[in-house]
Amino acid sequence: MNEFDDIRPYYDDEVPDVLARLAASREFIDTLMSIKYPLMGRLAPWLMRPLIARVLRQSFAKIHCVRDFQEAVGTSMGNLLKKIDCHLTVSGLDKLDPNTAYLFISNHRDIAMDPAFVNFVRYRNGHDTVRIAIGDNLMTKDFASDLMRVNKSFIVKRSVEGRREKLGALLQLSRYIRFSLADELASVWIAQREGRAKDGIDKTEKALLKMLSLSKTKEQSFADAIRELKVVPVAISYELDPLDAAKGRELYAKQTAGVYQKEEHEDLLSIYHGIVGRKGAVHVAFGEPLEQGIDTPEEMAEVVDRQIIGNYRLHPTNIIAYQQLEGDRPELAAWKAGMDCDWQKKIQTFDERINAMPEAHRSIVLNMYANPVRSKLRLGLS
Repeated sequence: MNEFDDIRPYYDDEVPDVLARLAASREFIDTLMSIKYPLMGRLAPWLMRPLIARVLRQSFAKIHCVRDFQEAVGTSMGNLLKKIDCHLTVSGLDKLDPNTAYLFISNHRDIAMDPAFVNFVRYRNGHDTVRIAIGDNLMTKDFASDLMRVNKSFIVKRSVEGRREKLGALLQLSRYIRFSLADELASVWIAQREGRAKDGIDKTEKALLKMLSLSKTKEQSFADAIRELKVVPVAISYELDPLDAAKGRELYAKQTAGVYQKEEHEDLLSIYHGIVGRKGAVHVAFGEPLEQGIDTPEEMAEVVDRQIIGNYRLHPTNIIAYQQLEGDRPELAAWKAGMDCDWQKKIQTFDERINAMPEAHRSIVLNMYANPVRSKLRLGLS
């Protein structure tokens, strides 16, 4: 057994068996039914199950390898973006070598769409897709693990207990990331922190960066080990967060009750609504590779944060939320000048969105949209 077999993505020769498992998985079929056809699923599950299974088999019959699967995902995503009127832009990708493997460290707002947008813009511009780091908390069901690993995801073991077991899992993860980049020349995407930045504050966890250096040789310095990984910070910005109301509800519960209890399948529902929900304009900004002058995880975190916050493209929603909470500032004028839009209409639409939420949640969601502005102002970035 290869040391990475329990966490790596599936290989091409494993794809047919994985898809056959998915098409026959009652749990997968029932989950799809509860998300997409909840009424019919309750009234006539005996009718819906075989229909969904047949559609899955027909779709999967055309897929024989990982690339086939990702091309099907790419086609579906392109159609979806048109359907929900999502305007996707990219910057910085033209400065990266399509034949070089990079470690992309990204801010994290959406479980599935953050890496999906990175993959989509790379694929559309002639670059290979990335391997995606994803926590095992999202893989509590076998079908979820199959679905993600067939799409080039690898597992981050967050649920292990015991100091020795945790260290072993971190070392394996570090070694796998380095193996992907150096030996298999496959680019990797990983979020800058565990869990989404539900409050809109993008900050890199130093523990993540320490993990990356666990696989270095004894002779290597931290700087040399990181330079080998060819780290590129990535900033992904959404004009609208499809899950803003849900995040507001969760943050309110934590503020008032100290805890938020997730419902069954809530993560899977978040993935689904994050995919199909309206996002408005989305921008993916690739930064510059971190090549020198970084000697500690603390220094690296500052550099990554500065690039992500600096490259983050503000949207009218960010400006509107900030002004409603803080008032005007001279720096906002330059940002607003670069946004070609009907401001009155943007304000009206955004206000309607916020006012549709429970009153107690509104300031939380406004702060979520305003925090990227605060982050830029705090660092003096334009």
